[in-house]
Amino acid sequence: MRINRKRLVADLSRLVQIPSWEECDTIARDVVAALREAGARDAHIDKAGNVIGSLGRGGAGLLLNAHLDTVPPGDYAGDPYSGKVSAGKLLGRGASDDKGQMLTHLKSVEAWMATEGRLPMNLKFLIEGEEECGGHGTAEYVDSHRDRLACDCVVVSDSAQFGPGKPAITCGLRGIAYCELLLKGPNRDLHSGSFGGGVANPANALARMLASLIDDRGRIQIPGFYDDVVPLTEKQRARFAELPHDEAEYKKGIGVSDLAGEEGFTTLERLWARPTFDTCGLWSGYQGEGAKTVLPSLAGAKISFRLVPNQLPEKIVEGLRRKLAEVCPPGIQMELIVHHGARGVLVPEDGPYTQAAARAIEEAFGVAPFYTREGGSIPICVTFSEALGVDTLLLGCATPTGPGSCDLRYSFVVRQTGDAGWQIAIRKN
Repeated sequence: MRINRKRLVADLSRLVQIPSWEECDTIARDVVAALREAGARDAHIDKAGNVIGSLGRGGAGLLLNAHLDTVPPGDYAGDPYSGKVSAGKLLGRGASDDKGQMLTHLKSVEAWMATEGRLPMNLKFLIEGEEECGGHGTAEYVDSHRDRLACDCVVVSDSAQFGPGKPAITCGLRGIAYCELLLKGPNRDLHSGSFGGGVANPANALARMLASLIDDRGRIQIPGFYDDVVPLTEKQRARFAELPHDEAEYKKGIGVSDLAGEEGFTTLERLWARPTFDTCGLWSGYQGEGAKTVLPSLAGAKISFRLVPNQLPEKIVEGLRRKLAEVCPPGIQMELIVHHGARGVLVPEDGPYTQAAARAIEEAFGVAPFYTREGGSIPICVTFSEALGVDTLLLGCATPTGPGSCDLRYSFVVRQTGDAGWQIAIRKN
């Protein structure tokens, strides 16, 4: 079962060097070739840019899910697609989210086929090409191909360990509602001296409207926002408190002197199990060097709400729309664009697949895994549950230590042990 580490790292480096925001089709073709080489003769790219394939034998088996795409590189200091190894880390956009973790699936299959000649069960692959922008095409594919994707469980690579040497199984995800707020005032930019004080300023209005959405205690001020939030139990809060979370190291790692959030909750509780509001982008007026006395015609913001299980994105957006209409000042036209949304997910800790993964992790790492949650969203997990009627096992190899932190020392192998259950083996590469 041993995979040549040097070759594995070289394969990941090559994937990372492909600009995955602009050239997902290139990566998809590489992944199709890798699946076909492993024996998946039906591997192909669908119209949404997803890689589909299957191999193995037996019943429904497992559906392995990952994604090819990344978010835009933005103002990245250096080459965002370097693919170089530095201080034991492979650096570059998508090295851990999710190209490296996707590779753990592919290389596990390759190693098994090389040593055993066949898989002990059926494996299906759905590797997304548009996960980072909402995955609408992927959701449609899953819904319309239920028979083809039928499985006993979905294994998703897009999660993380709790830290180096601290393996974890992710048992919860927050959902999301992502919108864009656009405000329009006068029909052109005006001079702030000649018109300031007599014309509504969209930038000023935007600042006031965004500030109205959250109070000084970190509570979101949308009517009905907390109606469907299920409170954490004392047992759940105690489990979070037992985790070896170092607040000082956390602050140091992100370069802040203090933390903020909803009053009455710890950092992990805020990150994993409480809903939040954040402004993700702002624009208006003059952005060039030096001063220019502009009263802008337009202003805009991109905003996101992280939601917890039971909160419905569409309900949150409707409440947001009503709240913004109430606080929008006269002389300003408002438009709210809804980009995407997804519900939160909870995975049973005592489920057969979770427990199979826990046994394998303890055997490989020598310690039992932590049961954690993730503050981010994986929209397709809800689709899997509704369309296929199965649970999702969030089993990632990434370590939360910055870019290029996919732990390439381990690969996952899964086998069915009759009707009694499943065995998941984690092997060192």
